[in-house]
Amino acid sequence: MDEKQDPAKQTVMWDCGLRYMFGPPPALHPGSRCIMQCKEDLSRLEMVHRLAKDGCRLFQIHGKGPEKIKEPHSDEAVRVSVSDCGRDVLVLQALRGSVRGGATVEERYVVVSGTPEKILEHLLNERRVEDEQGNTQGEDILLDDFLLTYPVFMSTSDLCQALLGHFCTKRYRGKEDRKEVLQRKQKVLHLVLQWMTLCKSFLRDDQHVKVFLKTLYRYALEDLYEHPALEKDLRELQEIYQMHRRNTSDDYSPHRKSKAVFHQLSFKDNGVQPRASYRETKEVLCHVYISMDSYLSIRASGGIVAQELLQAVAERMDVPLGDLVLVAISYPGGRLLLQPQDKVFSESLRPIGRLHVCRKDLGDVLNPFTDNSELQQRTTHMLSLNTWDVAVALTNLDWVLFDSIHEQQLIYFTFSRMASSGQTVALELLLKRCNEVQLWVMTEVLLCPTLCKRVQLIKKFIKIAAHCKALKNFNCFFAIIMGLNSAAVSRLTQTWEKIPGKFKKLFSELETTTDPSLNHKAYRESFKKMKAPKIPFLLLLLKDITFIHEGNKTFHDNLVNFEKLHMIAEAVRIIRQCQNDMMGNGITQKSSPEVRAYVDFLHIIDNQQTLFELSVKLEPRA
Repeated sequence: MDEKQDPAKQTVMWDCGLRYMFGPPPALHPGSRCIMQCKEDLSRLEMVHRLAKDGCRLFQIHGKGPEKIKEPHSDEAVRVSVSDCGRDVLVLQALRGSVRGGATVEERYVVVSGTPEKILEHLLNERRVEDEQGNTQGEDILLDDFLLTYPVFMSTSDLCQALLGHFCTKRYRGKEDRKEVLQRKQKVLHLVLQWMTLCKSFLRDDQHVKVFLKTLYRYALEDLYEHPALEKDLRELQEIYQMHRRNTSDDYSPHRKSKAVFHQLSFKDNGVQPRASYRETKEVLCHVYISMDSYLSIRASGGIVAQELLQAVAERMDVPLGDLVLVAISYPGGRLLLQPQDKVFSESLRPIGRLHVCRKDLGDVLNPFTDNSELQQRTTHMLSLNTWDVAVALTNLDWVLFDSIHEQQLIYFTFSRMASSGQTVALELLLKRCNEVQLWVMTEVLLCPTLCKRVQLIKKFIKIAAHCKALKNFNCFFAIIMGLNSAAVSRLTQTWEKIPGKFKKLFSELETTTDPSLNHKAYRESFKKMKAPKIPFLLLLLKDITFIHEGNKTFHDNLVNFEKLHMIAEAVRIIRQCQNDMMGNGITQKSSPEVRAYVDFLHIIDNQQTLFELSVKLEPRA
């Protein structure tokens, strides 16, 4: 019943107005007219005031019933409900427009809400087989929205079963039915191919997907004799199936009896690593605590063992390896002594517990507040590093983590689904890196004992922040600025007074970009102007997605609110756009080995109270 017309002619009944105010359709636009049938109905006065605030014009019509709604003009939308057994199962919005020359474009429908099954059925019905390149942009976006957000309302296993059900349609009767069956099978294959292309390696270890691809390939191979037109799609499906099969053993598949079907597939010559080595090449950040409030952030591979991690810590701390042991604290009071060949990370690339390096007597290795000579040496080493090299090394590590993030990770993270399955590891690592860079800036400044060197350190961090912005790494840029603006650092009045004017001016300009006013308008405009590849400030992106999630219902009358999912998909697509390097503008550059070694092993104090005590010790309260 919801219709949009020209604002000067729009007439909407009270029921329609209530839907616009409180239902899933968009709100009335300023200048719209809402027809009131009853002058004395004071119970609707509140809505009248709300409409008036929005600039809507209210008219009273003296008559017996509503006016007849005119046919919508071009560029207007009409909503249509599809019912099953008296219950709405799909709500569509018909879009009409005009093309050059005044010719009307073919009417198409986009999903507003519906059941998962009906949404999928609509997507398949709207797919075009004859000319895939002729799909409209709206159809591509609708399918992309569905493939990105389906975990919100259905599991991967359910989606696989639904696709298999659509592929295995009833046998045809006559030429017309045979053509329809072929088109349906092609549409399913096209959707699956686009799904696998979109998800890339994100679903590589999903057992449901492995079984689904094998089963679908077997069915398509059996249909090839009757439908030779499936050959091209079958060849592409075979390539994808090979890639997934290489990462697991076929002995675990429930379809071992069908091995003869795949005799023509050869897996000997391939460039894809087996599953175990693939996981071990993933880079992670190890937080190895050397005291209760101080840790080393170490860049390592996902397959690192306790012996290798201890070796790296011993070299960094200049302590004999034989004096150290690695302990994992899984819960308060629970300690697990790791043996030399024990894996540090689980299958989901999560640490088996909070990692502590201790002496063999299980005492603390060191206190973060060492003697003055060691602190002087630490500061001197940091000041000797080139600021551009440090910014490049920080950006290279951030890019490795960011480039491995898939859009769906933001959705899993926001909706808290399968939080322990390892689906959001790369996203969590980059968020953790942002936090530790902020703490690193604070630690370096607050562990510097002399005033003149603290001034040099702050100048250095201001330059590093400016370089990170130039390198389009806003995640690290924000972290450094927040570290310098933290209470423990910003209160160092004597130190900031010694900062030269040009550095204060540069810092002020950089702060303007991080200004949160007007919903971070300065950052959004600056970020929008930069070409990909680039690294966004992920905390703000997650805030936008969370705002959409909490401000809109996921279901309306047991129907999936697809308008909400479209907004979320639009937000998470920023990840893909930022990772895209169509022009070959590589974000990574070379930095010196010395700087890389320093950035890969950051010494950080993560206790805010300890950091503030250090600040007061440097410059006591007046």
